[in-house]
Amino acid sequence: MSRSPELSGVLIAVPNQRTGKAEVNLDGIIVVNKPRTWTSHDVVNKMRGIAGTRRVGHLGTLDPLATGVLPVMIGQATRLAQFFDKADKAYDAVVRFGFATSTYDADGEPVGDPVEPALLADHIEACLAPMRGEILQTPPPVSAKKIGGVPAYKLARKNIPVELAPVKVTIYELSLLGIDGCRARLRVRCSAGTYVRTIAHQLGQSLGCGAHIEELERTASGPFRLAQARTLEELQLLKDEGRLADALLAGSDLLPDFPAVYVDDTTLAQIRQGRDFAVSPFRVNAGSEHVKAIGPDGRLAAIGKIALPHVYHPMVVLA
Repeated sequence: MSRSPELSGVLIAVPNQRTGKAEVNLDGIIVVNKPRTWTSHDVVNKMRGIAGTRRVGHLGTLDPLATGVLPVMIGQATRLAQFFDKADKAYDAVVRFGFATSTYDADGEPVGDPVEPALLADHIEACLAPMRGEILQTPPPVSAKKIGGVPAYKLARKNIPVELAPVKVTIYELSLLGIDGCRARLRVRCSAGTYVRTIAHQLGQSLGCGAHIEELERTASGPFRLAQARTLEELQLLKDEGRLADALLAGSDLLPDFPAVYVDDTTLAQIRQGRDFAVSPFRVNAGSEHVKAIGPDGRLAAIGKIALPHVYHPMVVLA
């Protein structure tokens, strides 16, 4: 039975050196729908058990309160993380107005006396306007940003004052979707490093009533979408049925902005030796910074970086 190209995984049977039995290695990315209260590291640990390997990592940390798209790299695909670290993100958020919290979300302690604000769309829109576009945003004090090599959240938990420098981010979309009592729903599309919690906190400050994130769902991370995401329960079931590869995005389907170059066995051997390789000028534009070298078996063999026009150096070799 054929699989759709965007969901075709790679399974390789290899003998276990201790038992001599054939085992399956997985290479690719699985988009997990992270459950609420779980940390991103919790998901990685769970996926190590499901995938049967410790070679598992994630792309883009999600707060414990948040749900949604968490791309998880498995096997050789962990070496591709560097190409996704600046990926744009998209979120749906519910902002609760009436009081701020110590973490800028519902997991924190309330700050100040609660009030019951009467929210008006025009007022919220006026506060959202200056947050759009390229802005300087100050991360929350409870965040993974480091101060002197120490994550800010560790200092905050010890009641050590935290002062983080503003960071340049880009808010491509910041839309008010609706108001329900003291809650407002927002859609956010932004650059990597943006904190939706800070957007909520600043809204509360601007309106003079305090606010925090009550619900947060990541709907996209780079090319990965919520429609592709699987729950941990679904992934466990696939594993039990021997069909976990059905959830894998194969390496050859990743990084769609990188032109694909199909190489023969001779060129593949050259790439494995770390030697530059030529590409056809009819298939790759002279200015393309990276290419994907696809081997004769259809698997992603390497990522090449331009050295000369139509000549690439293998910066990451996977095959």
